Amino acid sequence: MSNIKLVLLRHGQSEWNKKNLFTGWNDIELSPEGKIEAIQAGKILKKNNFKFDYAYTSVLKRAIHTLWLTLKELNQLWIPVKKTWRLNERHYGRLQGMNKDQITNKFGIKKVQKWRRSFTAEPPSLSIDDIRWPRFDLKYSKLEDYQLPLSESLSKTLDRVIYIWKKSISSKIRNGERILIVAHGNSLRALIKYIENINDNDIINLNLATGIPIIYELDHDLNYKKKYYLNN
Repeated sequence: MSNIKLVLLRHGQSEWNKKNLFTGWNDIELSPEGKIEAIQAGKILKKNNFKFDYAYTSVLKRAIHTLWLTLKELNQLWIPVKKTWRLNERHYGRLQGMNKDQITNKFGIKKVQKWRRSFTAEPPSLSIDDIRWPRFDLKYSKLEDYQLPLSESLSKTLDRVIYIWKKSISSKIRNGERILIVAHGNSLRALIKYIENINDNDIINLNLATGIPIIYELDHDLNYKKKYYLNN
């Protein structure tokens, strides 16, 4: 039997990616370049004859709009889509909205790299009265306070991503549905860590480009077999 194919896609460049700002759960739109990346991802998937039965994305519009533009190119806007906060980007706490170069100059490259890439380190936390805490955002009004981060490590991001993987995504894959996941650099890093069983130290070296489809081939027990990128 042939391997199962799962497609992962990091959203196109956002306005804050372009400005080199920490974004996290801030709901930032795609840049013009990001929209082109999303369209191009759809063209590449279409060229390679990918068809989907179901898609997952976060509740942040840079991922949602990437999914729309990609599916539009595929002429598959009609497929069901699950939007879930569990696929949101990692919450960067007090760093959200700040310039990465300025933060690096202030705290040093080693500390900032640890905040950005390590598995267990958390950036400085928000206070509960900070307007950036998701409790003040209507999108999260049905969630409990304990579910809403003041800051997150990649480890905590992994916990929420794997919850939706085990609760929903994996069963659809096992049932033969062709799945597209459009999410964020860190929520996808977390999922990739799980799929490939990457150790805590090596995950620091993984960085994902915006708008480039990643194809995972899994066996029918969902064990990782191979991956490749669709660039053309």
